[in-house]
Amino acid sequence: MKRNARQCWTTARASWKDKDVMTQPLGRKSLLAGSRLGASAPDRTGIVHLGLGNFHRAHGAVYTAQAMAAAGGDWGIRGFAHSSDRVVAPMRAQDNVYSILQLTERGAEAGLVDVHRDTGVAAQDPAAVVDAIADPAHRIVSLTVSEVGYTRDPATGRLALDAPEVAADLTAGSTPRTAVGMIARGLEQRAASGEPFAVLSCDNLQSAGDVTRAVVEEFLQAAGVSDDVLSFVSSSVSFPNGMVDRIVPRTTDEHSRIVADLLGVQDLCPVPAEEFTMWVLEDDFAGGRPAWDLAGATFSNEIEAYEMVKLRLLNGSHSLIAYLGILSGAPTIDVAWGQDFVREAVLNGITDDYLPTFTPPTGFDADAYVSELDARWRNPLIGHATTQVGTDGSLKLLQRIPNAALFHLRRGDMPHHLALCIAAWIACVAPPAGFTPEPLAERIVEPARDRLAAAVDGAVTVADHVRRIMNGGFFPDALAEQDAFTVRVADLLTLVVRDGVRAAAADVAASR
Repeated sequence: MKRNARQCWTTARASWKDKDVMTQPLGRKSLLAGSRLGASAPDRTGIVHLGLGNFHRAHGAVYTAQAMAAAGGDWGIRGFAHSSDRVVAPMRAQDNVYSILQLTERGAEAGLVDVHRDTGVAAQDPAAVVDAIADPAHRIVSLTVSEVGYTRDPATGRLALDAPEVAADLTAGSTPRTAVGMIARGLEQRAASGEPFAVLSCDNLQSAGDVTRAVVEEFLQAAGVSDDVLSFVSSSVSFPNGMVDRIVPRTTDEHSRIVADLLGVQDLCPVPAEEFTMWVLEDDFAGGRPAWDLAGATFSNEIEAYEMVKLRLLNGSHSLIAYLGILSGAPTIDVAWGQDFVREAVLNGITDDYLPTFTPPTGFDADAYVSELDARWRNPLIGHATTQVGTDGSLKLLQRIPNAALFHLRRGDMPHHLALCIAAWIACVAPPAGFTPEPLAERIVEPARDRLAAAVDGAVTVADHVRRIMNGGFFPDALAEQDAFTVRVADLLTLVVRDGVRAAAADVAASR
């Protein structure tokens, strides 16, 4: 597990910092030509991207810009935001150029990225997305649409065919609105040309490529497309698995001020990010790919092992930090991580509940990795909001807890820290009657809030409250059937309600 993007970034920045044009305002391409990563690349696009949030712009877009700087190629990105022009409008005003602000414990540094050749809003023109995917000139569609964007049934993991938005997309003659629908309809049209293509998920999903293939093919089958289309997707469209990693907080006015100080430009949509970045991929791109390996990406046949490192050691622990932090009034990850009871719970959870559940990649050094996590989580410049990390918990926790918990439960062991994470999540987003969590909890965006409230309506005890959630379709049946685990979650939630979150964490520590 190595940090391999630092050199690329430093090299790229060294080519920018001596340019006089850095004092000119963004949005004037003639003034900026040659001063930014990717600027010398042609205007042709080879990648369609869905989801123009900060993560894509600080991760996949940077790797692509660096790959084009190193090896060229027609890999410019045509990017689509989902439903808002909040990012698209300022990007267009700046010729789709923006800055990356790297926040390290040593301070901040910034540089410009120019790799998006066109931007739009999918909800405003979904047909444009379908046409772009069908266009033979494009060879990859990548996605950062978050877990919710795959419109899967949380209990089965299959495409939620009865979800209103999916059902609407499946209606004959309709213009698709979901990410899965747009990809499927684009591939249906692309089948006429037969040009090979890759669909690349860059979201935090286990076996993300396999998941994406499954929901796309389920959509096509439900839509009743021809056998020729199904054969084309099966034989000529690849869905590589991969693991992505970079902490990218929300942009604030302070980030914009720092960029202006560093670069002498006013950026309307800068992206703050930590220095660490990692991308591990299967080398399975039916239509070709940029030279991402020259930009620091790792191509490996051990994707599942890398995924487990990310999903469990980083993401699973991140969720626990967030919910414990929210319940103790910590607004950011670094503040939460600075509390001894949070550090103890998370580090013991990694050792006891996560590391035993998978075989790490070849050469993986767990101690070194955890040490690096410590440095990332304590970085005060990131300012990663606990409520941002805690958002969409009903979807994220499905990827991070059930399989690891079942590994222990089927061996007769209790994964106490995983139970604590679920108890803390419930306390934040579906608190039992009579308990009011810290005000921060109200800021969590939880798509299942209404369903959770309906499930626990009428619960008379904390144990009943938890049982209704565990058996309510929010977790797989296999976990819901583990009564001892449900009881443990209820015991810990009772402690949170009665004595506070520190008492619950102390009880877990005493149970080791």
